[in-house]
Amino acid sequence: MTAPRPSTPRKVLDRLSLPERTYVADALRTETVGGVLLLAAAVTALLWANIPGMHDSYESVAHFHLGPASLGLDLSVAHWAADGLLAVFFFVAGIELKRELVAGDLRDPKAAALPVVAALCGMAVPALVYVLTNVTGGGSLAGWAVPTATDIAFALAVLAVIGTSLPSALRAFLLTLAVVDDLFAILIIAVFFTDGLNFAALGGAVAGLAVFWLLLRKGVRGWYVYVPLALVIWALMYNSGVHATIAGVAMGLMLRCHRHEGEAHSPGEHIEHLVRPLSAGLAVPLFALFSAGVTVSGGAVADVFTKPETLGVVLGLVVGKALGIFGGTWLTARFTRASLSDDLAWADVFAVASLAGIGFTVSLLIGELAFEGDQAMTDEVKASVLLGSLIAATLATVLLKMRNAKYRRLWENEERDEDADGIPDIYEEDDPAYHQRLADLYERKAAEHRRIAREKAAARHGLAEVPGGAGDDHHRPA
Repeated sequence: MTAPRPSTPRKVLDRLSLPERTYVADALRTETVGGVLLLAAAVTALLWANIPGMHDSYESVAHFHLGPASLGLDLSVAHWAADGLLAVFFFVAGIELKRELVAGDLRDPKAAALPVVAALCGMAVPALVYVLTNVTGGGSLAGWAVPTATDIAFALAVLAVIGTSLPSALRAFLLTLAVVDDLFAILIIAVFFTDGLNFAALGGAVAGLAVFWLLLRKGVRGWYVYVPLALVIWALMYNSGVHATIAGVAMGLMLRCHRHEGEAHSPGEHIEHLVRPLSAGLAVPLFALFSAGVTVSGGAVADVFTKPETLGVVLGLVVGKALGIFGGTWLTARFTRASLSDDLAWADVFAVASLAGIGFTVSLLIGELAFEGDQAMTDEVKASVLLGSLIAATLATVLLKMRNAKYRRLWENEERDEDADGIPDIYEEDDPAYHQRLADLYERKAAEHRRIAREKAAARHGLAEVPGGAGDDHHRPA
């Protein structure tokens, strides 16, 4: 009887497949640009709200109301940004999640275990840190969910500046982690921040989603069909009492993200490609512009470390996120047959886990929901989110810079394409045609070097003969 062949242990954060690497590179490119715009919007908001003489204009614009009151949509500009524009962001998050489930890392339960466990631990530990801080300090537990979210766009903007050589596996880990993180953040918003359901509006929203799904399954095309329907679904969801962003993620999850035969891209991938720039370049920066404008002073920053609510948010983002994600990843490797990639060290995982402490967009949104009606506390919590995200970004910068030389070598190895066929060599090592192309390339180079060597030798030989004759003439007597 033949003994069963032992399976090869799976590597954690190992090299991505070529299709996944291409998808991640495209997604990160858009998110990085969006992150830079997000950062610019946040800085603009802080300056607008804190420069003397401009604060009143910021408040006037943010609280200016517009929209049809008869439909329950007479909202402030800031409200439109939080409930309206962020629905676009969550629509893209829904597509990302669907794609990961049917075509990405989350399709394989073994591969999905790592980002799911890491994301869950990366949300549970910050919440626990917040709760412990407020129980011991006598603060409010209402903000327990504020430090649980990661802002992928902001994190990638930091990576664009400090981690240009970061291996694609670590970037993909951060991206997948954030997708799972977004899912649980959506569930938190839906379950814990929904008050007073309007069942008629909720039923209408569900019916609209059913029509949306049916049209997709029938293959109906045309933005003029789906955009008006999406707006109706969003308005009904908003009036139902459920946070309106849930409509966005629900519609995103309905799109087909697997390819049929002959398709270059699935409908979900195509729509994500069209909508992601709108989300990253407009929706999220505008939300940041009208959410990050809190009054900051030396005293206000000092207060962040004295009040249990704000201290809990900072500690949750800086300490809880890093320990939770690192611990979840280590536990996954420890209690499964997985092991860390040979190219990486656990210090790399901790650095990326620290970067996940940047909890900007969704944390600001949850802060507004958690302390609704208490504007002073809302502003203080927003300030703590900004400060905690800044500390997390600084810590991650230091840790990543310490390993930058190692990352550069890994990146160069990943990007090397000696046969110039557009595919990195590392993905063609088992392809005989690749080795034949390399052999032909090296032979051409060798022939060129032999030709140059012959020409140099001939030139040296010719020069050696000329001085001899010239010398005889030179020494002949006059």
